[in-house]
Amino acid sequence: MFARKIRVVLQSAEGERACPLKYLDNFAMRSFTGETRFDELLPVEEGLLEASFQVPLPELRDALEDWFRRKSYLQPGEQVSLQPTSGSQSSS
Repeated sequence: MFARKIRVVLQSAEGERACPLKYLDNFAMRSFTGETRFDELLPVEEGLLEASFQVPLPELRDALEDWFRRKSYLQPGEQVSLQPTSGSQSSS
């Protein structure tokens, strides 16, 4: 649907894992009701979002990490990393 595909990875000292789709869905549903800057965001599958070029990646990463911490989705020491996939261009 959107031109930009973004891999969402949860990183820790033990390694990295794809962000569960449940987490992405939860964030997106919350954002559709209160965060208009993230309205053009679509969870696609485990560890993958699609977004328009209007979605600011640094702010998205911070908002995902904040929301996941509030929901206790992140393990201690874990952080969110966003990686545009190949074939997806970034304007930021």
